[in-house]
Amino acid sequence: MPAHQNEPTTAAQARAEGSRAGARTRAYGVVAYALFLVVFLYTIGWVEGLVVPRNIDDGPTASTTVAVLIDLGLLSLFAVQHSVMARPAFKRRWTRLVPPAAERSTYVLCATAALALVMWQWRPIPDAVWAFGPTPARTAVYALSMAGWALVLVATFAIDHLDLFGLRQAFRRHEDGVAATEFRMPALYRLVRHPLYLGFVIAFWAAPTMTVGRLLFAAVTTAYILVAIRFEERDLITSFGDRRRSYRRRVPMLVPVPRPSHARVQRSA
Repeated sequence: MPAHQNEPTTAAQARAEGSRAGARTRAYGVVAYALFLVVFLYTIGWVEGLVVPRNIDDGPTASTTVAVLIDLGLLSLFAVQHSVMARPAFKRRWTRLVPPAAERSTYVLCATAALALVMWQWRPIPDAVWAFGPTPARTAVYALSMAGWALVLVATFAIDHLDLFGLRQAFRRHEDGVAATEFRMPALYRLVRHPLYLGFVIAFWAAPTMTVGRLLFAAVTTAYILVAIRFEERDLITSFGDRRRSYRRRVPMLVPVPRPSHARVQRSA
């Protein structure tokens, strides 16, 4: 049979294989997102001591020294996974092994597994640092913590929830490729540059009962957030240049305190 007669069949086979690959990527993205959602909701219950069978102050016991070492190791593992896999250099190498459309879903899946490992192997240190009794103050602190979780969720939708968790990439048509990220500044991001991180800080520190274990968790995760912001800002400046530098000068990082404009500073000088 002449070679040219095989071309339509080959093209059809390629399209069929591309369609199957796209379906697998979409299914993978949905599964990764569903697992993340379950673990994220469990994390809220784990930190706040709500509903879930085991929380941050419950679990396998160990001496304080051993518990601190294990917990620090778990949080360090989470931090390394979270930061290394988010770097552009790692992504360039990683996408030689996984399809670009599945890269973000893979990141989400690995981060979810790392977070689940933290909660599974966490060693509680239940000694109280502070504790509010059944008073309006306790209710207010608890409400503030839940507001922090709500801010995390709202912040993801303010930027692009589907893109952040890999669904948009997984459902994008193969021939469209990976879309370039646009510099956007939704209303929430005009108050602080990292409202999502601010939400986590509020949720972790606003504890009606702060145990040593939760204090360790809050302190280490906050330190990691500050380090992660430095890496993230560097990557964003590389991507967006002067637009990001200008945004960084005008908008505070985490605390929504207005900054004086450049012109105002010049006049006061």
